[in-house]
Amino acid sequence: MILTSAAVVAVGLGAYGLGRVYPPAGPSAGTVAPAQRYVSSQIGEADVTLGDTAVPQLMQTDAFELFVHDPSFRALAASPGFKALANQPQVMAALLSDPAAFAGLAGHPAAFAGLVQAAQSASSLGAKSHQASAELLSAVAGHPSAMEALASHPEALSAIMSDASAFGRFANNAKAFSDAASNSSALQQLASDKAAMSALLADPQVFAALAANAGSFKGLAGNPSALSAAVKSAASAARQFEAAGISNASLAVLANNGAAFGILAGQSKALNAIAGHWSAFAALSGHPAALQAIMSEGSAFSKYANDANSFMLEASKGAAGSPMSHNAQAFQQLASDKAAMSALQADPQVFAAIGNNASAFGGLAGNASKFNPQLIAAIGSNASAFQNLANNANQLSSAGHALLSLDAHSLVASAAASGILNAGGAKAALGNPQAFAAMSANPSAFAGISQNAAALATLAANQKAFAALSAQPNLAALLANPSFSAALNQAGVSQSHAD
Repeated sequence: MILTSAAVVAVGLGAYGLGRVYPPAGPSAGTVAPAQRYVSSQIGEADVTLGDTAVPQLMQTDAFELFVHDPSFRALAASPGFKALANQPQVMAALLSDPAAFAGLAGHPAAFAGLVQAAQSASSLGAKSHQASAELLSAVAGHPSAMEALASHPEALSAIMSDASAFGRFANNAKAFSDAASNSSALQQLASDKAAMSALLADPQVFAALAANAGSFKGLAGNPSALSAAVKSAASAARQFEAAGISNASLAVLANNGAAFGILAGQSKALNAIAGHWSAFAALSGHPAALQAIMSEGSAFSKYANDANSFMLEASKGAAGSPMSHNAQAFQQLASDKAAMSALQADPQVFAAIGNNASAFGGLAGNASKFNPQLIAAIGSNASAFQNLANNANQLSSAGHALLSLDAHSLVASAAASGILNAGGAKAALGNPQAFAAMSANPSAFAGISQNAAALATLAANQKAFAALSAQPNLAALLANPSFSAALNQAGVSQSHAD
């Protein structure tokens, strides 16, 4: 069964948002009554392995209760197409970040498949485009007016970026640039724009900044529209982070990890916790398998908040009966990392922070490998600023989306410059840059979805429902949780139940 209307979902979300997870300011009414704590008759002692509590813990959350007790959510969750999406938590996280784009593409299966194929070809450029994004954001942050002036003339910007070293000579001779621009067919429109030229003449050192990273920027010059959009996104991100008090020195790291920060921006409580315990998180991020296990079972690890020695001992053994037993090798490697263990012993309250925000971290678990030590350290070096940003939902969302847009447009520009995208592919990618970047990050998973007619039909028919879900952090975290699909199965949510 596929939901064709989001009306009942929206009502359910309204009741949810005012009730269980977000305490009401006063009496409230809704169509979804508070449900009793969910208990599945299918789970017995033999079904739950000690040390692997992720699924039963997820089933005890308020968000999961809503799914299994509310008819509208149950119908959506029971459709074969939804199950296919839930089996791919990184895909689910990506589509929740931009439901309109993915739903629109899913309504045209051939276009969806074509974009996936282009993304598969471009996936090898990820590291290169991320580095270019980092250098571009640094240049924009240092020379915002001049770079935005260039972005207003995409053809001129592309011409300069394609040979940035040659333009470096104008860094100390603004008049020479003005004369050269007037005599260049590629730059004549720029030269006739008085406001843009005033910005460039006031800051000719922008050419030195571009020349310093000429190699990377040449790799972005193949598609003027994508390049211009990347610069504009970088300018937006720079303004947001500057307003939040984030240092320019950290911007390059954030841009190099745009997708990861975009994911964090969707879970402000997790970002706040990371900023408050960044040294311990940096230690854990060097061991992504262990970090994913901890994020997946946050409540189970809370007991170590006041007993760091027990954590060290049980991690070193992968002790049976501990929440580490199913990932023994990963935790043994963590235990053998003296620097990491010292950081955790110095701040064992990190486990309480994760446990107190188990839902948020559970939704991030599938992307744990993206949260590298460099990103965590950048957050830590601006801890107070990021905690303040985490408490400003609109600003955080704007900053996260700006970084994702920069990341996406840099990838499109890099792919076009490398000849990977033809004109049609570039046009499709530019029309859906963030979807394209998400597909490039997980090409195999999206390739599978592109061949699943039921999954595409469910996504296409339920755009408003997915948008409503994405607007609620706890529900978005639930759907992106790696244990969500297994929890649905344990709860017995099936097509027959929905019918």
